[in-house]
Amino acid sequence: MARYDSAKAVAENLRRLRLERDWSQEDCAEKCGLHRTYIGAVERGERNITLATLDTIAAAFGIPPVELLTRK
Repeated sequence: MARYDSAKAVAENLRRLRLERDWSQEDCAEKCGLHRTYIGAVERGERNITLATLDTIAAAFGIPPVELLTRK
């Protein structure tokens, strides 16, 4: 059985949601209270985020955290 890659799912969903809202990485970072370079690193799958950060990002988008983890 293939391993599910949560970091990749979060990266893809974060980028998709950000672009749907026409937010730059800087806009997204500001709304999340995070640094722009951190958002970029998450989108590239270079950072493993904590559950607290997952909650923070989801709240900024007004979605439940599970939506960031679910592949579309």
